[in-house]
Amino acid sequence: ASVTIKNVKSGTTTDNNGNFTLKVNNNDILIVRFMGYETKEVNIGTQKKVTILLSESSVLLDAVVVTGFQNLKKTTFTGSSVKIKADDINLPGETDISRMLEGKAAGVSIQNVSSTFGSAPKIRVRGATSINGENKPLWVVDGIVLEDVVNVSNDQLASGDPTTLLGSSVAGINTNDIETIDVLKDAAATALYGARAMNGVVVITTKRGKEGKPRIHYSGNYTVRTKPRYSEFNIMNSADQMSVYAEMERKGLLTSDIVNNQSSGIYGIMYNRINTWDESKQQYLLENTYAARHNFLMEHAAANTDWFDLLFTNSIMNEHTLSVSSGSQKSKSYISLGFLNDPGWTVADKVNRITMNFRNDYQLNDKIGFSFQTVGSVRMQNAPGSLSRSSDVVSGIS
Repeated sequence: ASVTIKNVKSGTTTDNNGNFTLKVNNNDILIVRFMGYETKEVNIGTQKKVTILLSESSVLLDAVVVTGFQNLKKTTFTGSSVKIKADDINLPGETDISRMLEGKAAGVSIQNVSSTFGSAPKIRVRGATSINGENKPLWVVDGIVLEDVVNVSNDQLASGDPTTLLGSSVAGINTNDIETIDVLKDAAATALYGARAMNGVVVITTKRGKEGKPRIHYSGNYTVRTKPRYSEFNIMNSADQMSVYAEMERKGLLTSDIVNNQSSGIYGIMYNRINTWDESKQQYLLENTYAARHNFLMEHAAANTDWFDLLFTNSIMNEHTLSVSSGSQKSKSYISLGFLNDPGWTVADKVNRITMNFRNDYQLNDKIGFSFQTVGSVRMQNAPGSLSRSSDVVSGIS
C-alpha cells in the first residue's frame, strides 16, 4: 500500500507485511491507498504507532460480469472482459449499437465500411486474422444468441450487395432499451459458447422493470444533416478538368484508355462523337478539326452539374422511445415502444423502424424466479444500389 501525508508530497510504501515507517508531525493526516480497497485517511494526533485497516472496495464487490449464462462477480471471473454502461455509449444520431461500441472497449476494433442502415461494420474483438476468414463476434441478448439472417463475409461487406442490409443482427435493437454491454474477449467465451465464440462475444443486457410505482420515461432526439457543398472539397470543375486534359493532349499523354474511361468527362464524350458515324447525315457527329473540337469544349466549359444538390437532401432524422417501468418484490414489468424515422441523406435512402419490448420478471421465492419477454422489430427501408446490376470496379464500366 502507498502511504502519504495529506497536503505534503512526502510518503512511503508498506512492506509485504503491511509495515511502514514515516516521519510525521503531530496531527498530520495519513492517506493510505491500495488497489481493490477503499482509500482511508487517518489523523495520527500524537501517536507514534498506528494500526490501519482498509475495507474492500464496494465498487469491485458490486461489479458483475454477465456472460449470458450466468452473472459472476468481477473478482471471481477469470476471463478478460469489458463492461460498458448504456449511458457511456449512447451517441445522438447513431441508431446501430454495433457502431456505438467504437472506441469504448480496449482491444475492440470497429471499421465502418458502409453508412447504410442495417449493414454491419467490421468488428474485431480477438484479432484481425482467422483461419476460416470469419472474424465476427457472437451477439447474445438477454441470454439468447442472435444468429445473422444472412451470413455476410468480410469481402461482401464493402460490395454494396443488397444482402448486406441484413448483415447486422442487432440493427433491430432499440438502443434506449439497453442496460449494459459485456464484451468477452478471451478463451473463456469459447468455453461458454463453443466454436461460434472463437472471435469473442458481445453480451447485451436489456432494461427490466424496477420495484416501485409506475414510471413513464420518454426519450427523443433529432439529427439534422445538410447537403455537402463543393466549397468544402478541393476538387476540379469542368473548366479545370478540360485544362488538365488539354495539357495532356499537347504532351501526347491522352491515350485511348484515358478517354474511354468512365471518369473521362467531356473529353470522352468528344472523342466518342468524333468516332461515331451518322448514317442519316453521312458524316461523323463531330469533325476532327481543331476548330470543331475547340468550339465543342467551349460550349461545355461552364456545364457544371451540382451532383451534391441532385443526390443529397437536407434531412432531419428523429427517434422516439416511450417506456413504462413498474413492479413489486414478486413481479416487475418493463414495456417500451420505439419509432425511428430517417428520411435519408441521399435521395435513395429512407428508413422507418418500429421496435417493441415487453418483459415481465417473477420471483417466486429466494431461489426460484423466471422471466417472460417478447421483442419485436419491423423495418421498412429504401437503399441505393439495391437493384440488380453488374459492374467492373477496375475499368469503371457498369
